[in-house]
Amino acid sequence: MLLRPSEGQVSPHRPYDLGMAKLVGINHVALEVADVDEALAWYGRFFEFELRGRVGGHMAFVDMGDQFIALARGRTQPPDTARHFGLVVDDKEGVRRALEEAGVTVTSRPDLSFRDPWGNHVQVVDYREIQFTKATEIARAMGIGDLEKTERARAELRDKGLA
Repeated sequence: MLLRPSEGQVSPHRPYDLGMAKLVGINHVALEVADVDEALAWYGRFFEFELRGRVGGHMAFVDMGDQFIALARGRTQPPDTARHFGLVVDDKEGVRRALEEAGVTVTSRPDLSFRDPWGNHVQVVDYREIQFTKATEIARAMGIGDLEKTERARAELRDKGLA
């Protein structure tokens, strides 16, 4: 179904021909933190990642295959409540164990959410359980090419005509 923002109506039959840009993904998310080096060290305790680059002590860019996350110095709002973002991982339960061992409060199963020391609300999801899919060559290069989607994730993709 297509939401027509100008009219607030949904049209199940109209293709993307409104002269509007189609949403195709998220390039990156920027998290505000008090200190970039501290944030890199903190997140590095729970996630394996490569540093793409830095802008002095103001920003750091962490690779996630063909995407990235930015860490920006200067938290300007109170801790997140409903606002959050999801990180896709290859081992959700491994992340849960590491967070719990570090004394980080996490939500109960099957969900996994936490707040980092700067108040960013992070949800962790398993790659196998969601419809989000990396291109074959990217998944292979990231070492996740052998992870198989659950039947539920495959059904979501089929229902949308994406599989």
